[in-house]
Amino acid sequence: MGQGTRKTAENGLAQSPRSPHDGARRRLLTSGLGAAALAGVAAIAAPAVRGAERPAANRVWRLVTSWPLNAPGPGTTAARIAQQITQLSNGRLTVKIYAAGELVPPLGVFDAVAAGTAEMAHTASLFWSGKAAIAPLFTAAPFGLLPESHNAWIDFGGGQALWDELYGKFGVKPLLAGNSGFQMGGWYNKEITGLDDFKGLKVRMPGLGGEILRRLGGVPITLAPGEIFQALQTGMIDGAEFLGPWSDGALGLDRIAAYYYWPGYHEPNGSAEALINRAAFDALPADLRQLIVTVCAAENQRGMSEAEWFNAQTLDRLIQEGKVRLRPFPEAVLTQARRISEDLMSELAAKDELSGRIIESYLDAKRQAIAWGAITRQALLKQQSQES
Repeated sequence: MGQGTRKTAENGLAQSPRSPHDGARRRLLTSGLGAAALAGVAAIAAPAVRGAERPAANRVWRLVTSWPLNAPGPGTTAARIAQQITQLSNGRLTVKIYAAGELVPPLGVFDAVAAGTAEMAHTASLFWSGKAAIAPLFTAAPFGLLPESHNAWIDFGGGQALWDELYGKFGVKPLLAGNSGFQMGGWYNKEITGLDDFKGLKVRMPGLGGEILRRLGGVPITLAPGEIFQALQTGMIDGAEFLGPWSDGALGLDRIAAYYYWPGYHEPNGSAEALINRAAFDALPADLRQLIVTVCAAENQRGMSEAEWFNAQTLDRLIQEGKVRLRPFPEAVLTQARRISEDLMSELAAKDELSGRIIESYLDAKRQAIAWGAITRQALLKQQSQES
């Protein structure tokens, strides 16, 4: 897809995505969880709408993203955030969305928000290890928290305050704003039968997972999502991970790679983030600040539900059509990757005082989640797997 973007509509709002899942996505937005989330946002945002009756300066914000326009998953999440803020503020805060490369490069959105070139961005923290080595943890940690537990850590376990502290030195306010769910292990042009197969293997894998790959003998490559297809097609890389079957299929990765691996040990969670210029955020009236927080929270839940539904559907279709050779990573690979992950977390904790506090908080949340999950999810899933 290269940069794979087109200009937004004249009003700056993203148009409805054109994909085989359009109808399903529209149903999701108008029924069930999607409708409940919208109703909750509308109720909380009601004061903002009434406030529009009083004289107030209308504001226009630019939202830059790391995704191709309306890319299923994070692209559609970003579009809905822009639309909801604009609509529920009754135009007091118009958010114009710019897809990857339209206003700034896809991996330049953090700097754009920090500098005030854009007031807002939609992206993922795994791209910012060059700014703070610990940053990718707020998207996912290898062998770490699953989506629900990650949300719980951010919302109730002190994760948000630590995240605010980490990004605060850049003048940026982060919020959870979408979740692509449990990730897959990636697409490969060769079969992985053991540790030796990673030697020299060039794989698109950013974040902490990329560092594990490097220590396994591979070569991690960081590419914006819109660049993955061409890199894999031309042989610039030998494999690539992005998200799950739904978003991966939208990039066309199933058309050019032979093997699809699981589990996504490198990213068992897929938290996206909204980045907001702190000065611009603080300058808003209180009701508009709350509206942004509420819209992002609603979209965080909706995005996770959407990914869970369409990933399952897409994988089933790929298997039924015989278009994918689904493979588990060999046990030796997972065992070695887990050992490396433990070393990596210890190294991150020792980098500085703040990183140490983040790792300590994260691992406490992980221990709690494992203990709870052992007598709930794991026990039930073990029994369900035996169903005929």
